[in-house]
Amino acid sequence: MSRYLERVENTARLLGVYTDLLLDMPSGVNIGWYNLVTLNDAETWFDARYKVKDERNVLRFLLADQDYPGSMIRSLQSVRENIRTSRDVIPEESWEYVNELSLFMNDNLQKGVNRGTRHDFLAEVIKSCQCLHGMFASTMSEGQPKNFLDMGRNIERADMTTRLLDAGATVVLENDGSLLPSVEQIIWVNVLHSASAYLPYTKQQRKAVLGATVARYLIDDPHFPRAVGYCMDGLQWLGQNLPRGDALIAAVAEVQGFQFKPIARDDAVIEESFRDYLNGLQLKIANLHQVAASTWFAV
Repeated sequence: MSRYLERVENTARLLGVYTDLLLDMPSGVNIGWYNLVTLNDAETWFDARYKVKDERNVLRFLLADQDYPGSMIRSLQSVRENIRTSRDVIPEESWEYVNELSLFMNDNLQKGVNRGTRHDFLAEVIKSCQCLHGMFASTMSEGQPKNFLDMGRNIERADMTTRLLDAGATVVLENDGSLLPSVEQIIWVNVLHSASAYLPYTKQQRKAVLGATVARYLIDDPHFPRAVGYCMDGLQWLGQNLPRGDALIAAVAEVQGFQFKPIARDDAVIEESFRDYLNGLQLKIANLHQVAASTWFAV
């Protein structure tokens, strides 16, 4: 349930990156919406349903497609079903909250497709997801149910943070190095905003927003809750405090040891090798889910 809830929120954030770039980027800069399908490894599902790879079809697919398991509407249905069957261990108000969010999304999906109303729609979805996360964090006693909520959130959040970075890198790379530094900076500022990371980043870095520094921050920072490093630290703690957690600790160590040295310098240029690294990182994060499933949920 926690993974699905985080996926709903972060898909909204991912769509928000491209929507904001449409407003901020100068004319002539290429923003391919189909990249969002590729980032989610969903080409097979999309290509089976749509012939035109345009903004409208991509939005419909990621927001409302009932056949694609990773769409926001399908993910929310999974959140709702998991809350329904887990109401004896989570706050009873969560059932009411998730139903309100379900009704809102079903009634307003078209607003998410239309440019003029999309920002408000996505902001409401993100806020509702954060309300649920806040309820769990502030009203659940420490114990196994809360531990597994935290585990799911950290796995999904780490994965989606890499996809936000991938979205920014894709826009930079598909313009073949033709972007002015000021334009490239706009892209990375939007990536930070999409992760609610702009203020924490500027407070810590105190330097210009560059692709390499943004990548380093969102991958390695141990203090920002959406950074991959922070999520891995949380998972390591959970592995140490759950029975039979050794396999999870070992899988987390693999993620932590998977480094990309070319972004060590502030003036490093984001190249295709960075996207390859992100793909590899996503595979290692996906393995965390497999380890958790086989350790604690095997049937």
